[in-house]
Order: sequence, then C-alpha cells, then structure tokens
Amino acid sequence: MSAILIVALFIAMLSALYLTPKFIRFLEALGITGIDVQKRGRPQIAEMGGPAVLGGFLLGGFFYIGAKVFFYGESAELIEIFAATSTILIVALIGILDDIGSLSSFRTRDSLGNVKRIGLSQWQKPLLTLPAAIPLMAIMAGNSTISIPLIGPTNVGILYPLVLIPLGVVGAANATNMLGGMNGLEAGLGAVLLTALGLYAGSTGSLIAMTIALLYAAALLAFLRYNWYPARIMPGDSLTYSIGAVVATVAILGNIEKYALYCFLPWFIELILKARSRFKAQSFGILQADGTLSAPYEHRYSLTHVVMKLGRFTEKEVTAILVLSEVIICCIMFVLVSGWILPLS
Repeated sequence: MSAILIVALFIAMLSALYLTPKFIRFLEALGITGIDVQKRGRPQIAEMGGPAVLGGFLLGGFFYIGAKVFFYGESAELIEIFAATSTILIVALIGILDDIGSLSSFRTRDSLGNVKRIGLSQWQKPLLTLPAAIPLMAIMAGNSTISIPLIGPTNVGILYPLVLIPLGVVGAANATNMLGGMNGLEAGLGAVLLTALGLYAGSTGSLIAMTIALLYAAALLAFLRYNWYPARIMPGDSLTYSIGAVVATVAILGNIEKYALYCFLPWFIELILKARSRFKAQSFGILQADGTLSAPYEHRYSLTHVVMKLGRFTEKEVTAILVLSEVIICCIMFVLVSGWILPLS
C-alpha cells in the first residue's frame, strides 16, 4: 500500500469524522429526523448520513488523484476512478431523494404501529438506480471473462457491459438497503465488506478497486463513531444505496465478482427472508423491559429476527453478532477463494 493511499485514507476518515457531527446539527435544524423506534422514549435523531460519508470519500479520493498526478504524472487510471465516482454519486442522489420523503407531511404505519415515511416506491428504486450503471458501461469497465461460483471462468462477451454491469449496480444498491434497522448495522456491515473487498482486490493487483473500497470503508468507520449504539444519526437510503454501489463498482473494476458474491451471502439470505413476507416485514425488534429485543413476527423475515430468536440480545448485541458474522464470512471466503486451502471454482 503506497504512502499516498495511506494519507488519503486518513483524510477520508478525518473528513467524515469532522463532517458528520456538523451534518447532524444541520439535519436536526432542518427537521430531517427519524424515530429511533427501538429506544425508550422513541427519540428523534438525524436521518440521512450518506452525504457526510460521501464527503469524506470524495476528499480522500481527490487527494489521492491529485497526489498521483502531481508526484508521478499518472493519469491513466483517472477515467476509471471518475466513472466509479459518478456511479456512486448517482446512486447516492437517488437515496437522498428517497430520504427527503421524510420531509413529507404524510405518514403511514406498518403492521407494528411504527410510523413509515413516504419515499420512493419499491418499483421506482431499481428503475431510478439503473442509469447509475452508464458511466461504468461507457468505459467498458471490468473483464467479460468472469469467475462464476461453482462453474468457473466464463466469457460472457457483450452481455457483461450491457446486462451484468447494470444488474450488478442495481442489485447491490437495492440489496444493501434491505438489511438494517439497528444502530450501526448498515455502516458496520458495509465497512467490513468493503475492507475485505479492498484487501482482496489489492492481493490480486487491482489497485484502483482497492483504493475505492478502502477510501469508502475509512469514511464509514468514521461515521460509525456517531452511528453506533446509541446512534446520533441514522444512515438513511443515501448511505445504504451508496454502499451497494461501491460494492458493485469495486467488484467490476477489480474483476473480483466471485469473491464479492460469496461475501454478499448475508444480503442474499436477507433477500430470501424478506421475500417470504413479500417485502412487507420490517427488520426491527420489539423493545423489552430488560432492554433486549424480541422478534416481532412468528416467522423469521430478517437476519435480525434470526438473531433475536437465538436468545435475549440487546440492539447493540444483535448488531455486533451480525457484523462479526460478516467478518468471519469474509475471512473464510478470502482463504477459500484465494486457493490457500480449497479453491472454489
């Protein structure tokens, strides 16, 4: 890892650490807040943390680009970095539009009686995130020969930029929005996943993918200072969508789709569980007198419900269990996919 990248990571982390509390006050002043439904008293806290993380990511990225050009005159990789940044920003904008639905005067309630904001509908979200794939499609990012789990290397030709890139961006952006609802969960899982993808990309020589993943992970770690239990700010769709966009972008640019798919296992499971409820169930739990959470449904419609049914856990513990599970998954898959023990074709 170069000295320039190390400095850029510190800039991304420190910038997000500086911007987040200021953004919290800004959101509170504007009334962009949400109800933390799993706390006593159901406090109102700032909602829409994506711009603060994006700020850290962009400042770190701009330093990295400027330093590489100034000291080494390297500009060949800039087109890929700018295309990736464009994709991430477009997805973040869609998330911001969805978050702004929190300003609506209209309210509905879910089956648990929790207030639900009016935002983008389920069909609008994937449709609107589709154009975010265009920058990556335009530069023909990635390699059409991909390693498919259980199949092996396969050349999909023109289908890669025309079908797989849009599918990857839309799918990842919307998937990372499903598993959440706990303080620190979305950002914690995202930080683990992107750190793992960055390190794996670096081990394969994909330095651009490594840089993008680690820069965003650094900003997420800083954001967790204010999003971890008890949170002062919620991520909102602007952040959850962005995490998915970064995951897809890194997997495409680094040609590490196989590793990314394996590490994405919790979100695949979440998709199956949410589908059982026809995507109507919430991931929240019901706060008990002793501070633990109980699953709100008889059936398990989220990984959070799976953990709640394993024992009596607080919100912080549910988050920690799921984040630790992702750490274990990423480490195991790193070893297996790298072929250190048993190659996964």
